Amino acid sequence: MADESTQSIVIDAPPEKIMAIIADFPSYPDWANGMKEVEVLGTGEDGRADQVRFAIDQGPVKDEYTLRYDWAADGLSVRWDLVKGTMQKSQHGSYVLEPSGTGTKVTYTLSVQLVIPMIGLFRRKAEKMILDTALKELKKRAEKAA
Repeated sequence: MADESTQSIVIDAPPEKIMAIIADFPSYPDWANGMKEVEVLGTGEDGRADQVRFAIDQGPVKDEYTLRYDWAADGLSVRWDLVKGTMQKSQHGSYVLEPSGTGTKVTYTLSVQLVIPMIGLFRRKAEKMILDTALKELKKRAEKAA
């Protein structure tokens, strides 16, 4: 069974700007620590990516995997699931955006099950690195662009 991690941050930018950054997969290597290569494999009827291949090298986390995306019609959330991976058996995740005062509360949830069990200490370190990239680097990117 995969463990689920959730973390939130408030970003001083509107939800549509944040979601545009999340949806701009080809730009991930420019700002997402450890993201080496990103390739959009397919798009849905709305023009957004629905399958994306990632190559990541982030300390203890090295992998190549493909995710399938499901974008909410209201533009305030996106969910994804693993299609195939080298080191992962499964991955489920989401970004949920909530307008909050002059900014946006962004909640990131991730559940990953690896092919090879990882010792708790290494798993927690990898989780922290992933959550930090998903939220803190997104915040820097969004606030710099705002």
